[in-house]
Amino acid sequence: MDFELDLEQKEIVKAAREFAEGEFDPQLAFELEKTHTFPADIRRKACKLGFVGIHFPEEYGGQGYGIMENALIVEEFCRRDSGIGSAVVLSDFSSEVVMRFGSEAQKKAYLPKVASGAYISGGGYTEPDHGSDITFMNTTAVRDGDSYVINGSKTFITNGGIAQFLIVLCQTDENASPPYRGQSTFIVPTDVDGFEAVEIEDKMGLKMTSTAEIYFNNVRIPADALIGEAGKGFYQVLEFFDESRVEIAAQALGIAQGALDRTIAYIKDRSQFGKKIAAFQVNQHKIADMATRVELARLMVYKAAWNYDKGRIDPTLTSMAKMTAGQAAVYVADEAIQMHGGYGYIMENEVERFYRDAKITEIYEGTREIQKNTISSGIVGRYK
Repeated sequence: MDFELDLEQKEIVKAAREFAEGEFDPQLAFELEKTHTFPADIRRKACKLGFVGIHFPEEYGGQGYGIMENALIVEEFCRRDSGIGSAVVLSDFSSEVVMRFGSEAQKKAYLPKVASGAYISGGGYTEPDHGSDITFMNTTAVRDGDSYVINGSKTFITNGGIAQFLIVLCQTDENASPPYRGQSTFIVPTDVDGFEAVEIEDKMGLKMTSTAEIYFNNVRIPADALIGEAGKGFYQVLEFFDESRVEIAAQALGIAQGALDRTIAYIKDRSQFGKKIAAFQVNQHKIADMATRVELARLMVYKAAWNYDKGRIDPTLTSMAKMTAGQAAVYVADEAIQMHGGYGYIMENEVERFYRDAKITEIYEGTREIQKNTISSGIVGRYK
C-alpha cells in the first residue's frame, strides 16, 4: 500500500496549482461572481494546456490519464477559487457518457471539441417531479422513422444555458417494468428547433456556473444520436454517476482545503487582545478539527478515484467519498467564516463565497441522503 502520489501525478498537481495561481485572480473572481459571468477565457486557456478532458483517451483529444489525475486537477482548481474552479472543471460534465458508451463516430465528433475548448457539455437527468430519483422519466423520446422526437423538461441542469450539447436521459419505453429498463440516453445539440434553456439566476452559490431549466418541444434528433443500446440509459447514467461523484467529491475537497488555507493565513495575521488569534487555544482546536476533516476527505476521494481507475465500480465507496467530502467542505467553510468574524461575512472576502459554493456539493449528483441510501444498500444488501 502506497499513499504517495507518483512523480507524474505530482507534476500534474504542480502544473494545476501554478495555472490556478496565475489565472484565478481574486478581483476577477469577485467581478465574475457579481455579474454571474462564466470564466470563458480562463476555461479556454485550461483546455489549451490539457487540464480539461485529461482523462479522455489521446485519440479523442485527451491525455489518457485516469479519474485520479482528473480529481487532482479539480482539487487544485477549486482550492484556489471555488467559483472559477468549479465552472472550469465542470465544463466537460457528462461527456464521459459519450466516452464510456458512445459509438466511435460520436466520440470523434464530440470529445475532441470538449477537450479543445470548442464545446461545453452538460447532462439532462434531473426532472422537476423526480429530483434525485431517475428510475422514471417524464421526458420521453419516441422513435419516428430515422429520428427520435423528444418532449419534456429537466431542471437544475449544470451548463444548461451555455452547453453546445447535452446528454439527455429519456423514457423510450413507457410500458417497461420496472420503468428504468425503458430509458435511453441521447446526444442533443442545443441549437435544434424546439429546445429552450431558461437560466436560473438567483442561486446561493456557483454563480459563475450556468444552471438552467431546459425544455424539449418536439425536438427531433437523428436516430444515431442514441448512445449505445436503447433501454440501457439508466445503467449508463448510474455508471457515470459513480465516476462523477468522485469529481464532485474532489470539488468539495478543494473548497474545504481552500477555506482552511485562508483561515490559517488570517489567524496568523490577525491580532486581538494584544496577540495573534492563532495563539488562542480555541482557534488551534478549530484548525485541528478542520484539518482532520480535510485529510479524511482527501483519503476517501483518492481511494475512490484509485479504485475506479482499477476498473472496479463501487457505488458504496464513491458515495462515501462524496458524502464525506461534501460534509467536510460545509463544515470547514462554516468554521472559516466564524473564525474570520464579521470580515468573513462580507462578500469581498473569499471564505464567504467558499461557504456558499460548498453547500451544493451536498446536494447535486445525489443529495447526502441519497448517498446514505446507496451506502446502506451496499453494506446491508437485500433483506426482503
